[in-house]
Formats: sequence, C-alpha cells, structure tokens
Amino acid sequence: MTNLPAVNKVRSALDACQDGYSLPSAFYNDEALFQADIEAIFYNDWLFAGPECEIPNPGDYITLTVHEAPIIVLRDNEGEIRAFHNSCRHRGSRLCDKARGHTGRLVCPYHQWTYELSGNLVSTRYMGESFDASKFPLKPVHVTSIEGLLYICLADAPPDIERFRAAISPYIAPHDPRRTKIVHESVIVEEANWKLVIENNRECYHCAGNHPELLVSLVEMALPEDARFGDEFRIMEQKAREWDALGLPHRPVDGGNEFRCIRLPFREGAYSMTLDGKPASKKLLGELTEADLGSVRAFRAPNNWHHFLSEMTIHFRVLPLGPNRTEVRTTWCVHEDAVEGWDCEVEHLSHVWVETNDQDKRLAEENQIGTRSPGYQPGPYSEVSEFMILNFLDWYRGKLEAWIGAPASTLAAAE
Repeated sequence: MTNLPAVNKVRSALDACQDGYSLPSAFYNDEALFQADIEAIFYNDWLFAGPECEIPNPGDYITLTVHEAPIIVLRDNEGEIRAFHNSCRHRGSRLCDKARGHTGRLVCPYHQWTYELSGNLVSTRYMGESFDASKFPLKPVHVTSIEGLLYICLADAPPDIERFRAAISPYIAPHDPRRTKIVHESVIVEEANWKLVIENNRECYHCAGNHPELLVSLVEMALPEDARFGDEFRIMEQKAREWDALGLPHRPVDGGNEFRCIRLPFREGAYSMTLDGKPASKKLLGELTEADLGSVRAFRAPNNWHHFLSEMTIHFRVLPLGPNRTEVRTTWCVHEDAVEGWDCEVEHLSHVWVETNDQDKRLAEENQIGTRSPGYQPGPYSEVSEFMILNFLDWYRGKLEAWIGAPASTLAAAE
C-alpha cells in the first residue's frame, strides 16, 4: 500500500513548481523532501565515487558515505574493482574508517570477522561448528569504471549507464585518466542544499562578478555555435578545425537532461586553468602531443563534473549531508610519471579551483540563507545563461515523479 503522507508531501511540492523558475523553498530546506532526494536519487542512481587512479594496486581502497550508507571501493587480488557496503555482517560495525588505504583483507575492528577482498567471509571467532560463513559475505554495491572514473549505484537494479559511457568515452579516453595520479585533494563542506551546489555549477551567469581567477582561462560560452561571444566564438571556430585535424571530438553530446560533455577552448593565450594560463604540468596526459586542447567539460547528474585538460584532470564529487549541508570533494590529477617540483607545482595547478571552490561555497551558502527567507519567492532563470539549470531541474523533477509511484517500503524514508 502506498505511503500516502510521503507521496502527498512530494506531490504537493512538485505541483508548486513553475517551469523556468527556481524551486520553492521546501526543496532546499525541508527534511522530508531531503529524505525523498536520498531515496529517489542518491540511493537509486549512479554516483561518482572517485578517480580509478586512486586505487591502482590490489588491496587499495577508498571509502565514502552516501547519506547513511558507508561504502568501500577496492581493487581485489585479481585486479578487479569491487564495491561493498562498509558494514560487517556480524553486528554492522564499519570495517574501514579511513578515507583510503591498503589492506590484504578486510578485518572488522570490533570482533575481527575477516573478509577476503572478494567480499567472502573467511574467519570468525567463537561462532560454533554449525556456523556457515558462506552465508555472510559482504553485501555488494554495483560499481563500474568509465575510462578511469569510478561510479557506484546502491539500487538493487541500477538504471542504464551505458549511454553515458558510450557518449563520453571518446572525449576523455585521449586524456587516459587511468594513467594519472592525484597530486592534490580538497574536501569542503558547504552549508547549502546539494541542489544549490549543482545549480551554481550549471551556470556561468555569476562568473564575471565572482571568479576573477577562473576567468583568466575559462571561456564563458557554453555552446559552440553561440556567436554572441565575439572573440570567444572566433576562437571556438579556429580550435574546432584544429581538433578535427587531431581526431578529437568536441561538439556537445546528446545527453538530454541527464549528462553533458563538450570540449571548449580556453581564452586566447591560455593553455590551462592556472592563474597565469600556463600549463600546470610539463608532462602531457596519455599520448597527447598538443598542449593547447582547451578542456573537455563533463557533467552527470546528480553529483559530479570534470575537466579534462591536456596536462591534468580535475574531478568534483558532491555528496549531500543534510537539507542544508553538502560535501564537495575536488581532486587534481597529473600524469602518473610527472614529478612534483620538476614537472608540476601543486600550488600552481590547484590555485584557481581552490579559490573558485571557496567563492562558490560562499555563493551557495548565501543562496541557501535567502531561500529560508519568508520573502523568498521562486524567480525566473535566464534561458540564455542558465539553460543547464533548467535541464538539471527537469531531470530532478522527473526522478521524483517516478519515485512517488514506488512501493510504500521505499517511500517510508520520506516520512
């Protein structure tokens, strides 16, 4: 039987939405609607977990927590990538409490139940002769690598991700993310709803007034045929011809409202997302030979966006912590053989996005405060500068529309 209070709450909120306008306040502040987001989206869709280069060797692992679900992603002894719920089958204790590490086996610190990297339970104490360890493996989580980007899904039956894989792989494969290494990491908590964090990323309407460091290199135009941008449009035409000659795809993929991928140039004279526009590393990625390749910008709802440059990649992961708290993790990667201090300097390669993330944090937090005001009323988006937000919100509302038809057991969390 359907959980009518939960359905009615979501239904009422969706009915209050107006096409082309920001969401009503409840979507950014209400605990029940936040729980609906978790059940409908974060427990039900593919989420970016991190770059595969973070676990290059058997026994390497990373952990993350999706709301109340701690997850471990590892490389097993055969080199296969696996993911499990980070919860012991004995009494539920978390197995790994570190963000990353290396281990030969997973040993529960509470009572020392021990699991192979395959997830099989291999050792316990004092469980008696009748105990059957084969009945208590770790619970698996769906995981896949898309050209070195690790995605997990907590749903029993995950949605299709193959269209995304097929669309973006030709764009990012030349940058060979698997042969990179993380040289810098930033984890910040923004006191804002996760949707405000994503909305802020989905437009550059705010860039001119807030991101001086980023605009040293970033071309604000989001579509290659947008002639309104003058010199930037001319640069786009010129670079498109060069990329065609190199066999590098660049036109926007057809990702609908779910994902986006495009290669765009930097401003004239800029080679990278650095404060001086100079390359962040002397060593180019993969087998690339040209330094001036702009960046492949990739986004997939609900929680990640990426920049693939000629000499580094930058990955962003968003995880909701509460109705008005969101974790944003950024990782900067360079070629696996690049030598820090010789090929690259961490401060040089990370400065622009460290500053930009801090600026975006302030913007999202001020936006959050404003949505709580009794005077807040949804306002219109710019169809010219904020069309990617419109796409994202169409996707978001569609996910909730589908969810309110789910069984009562799924909906109970929204109560």
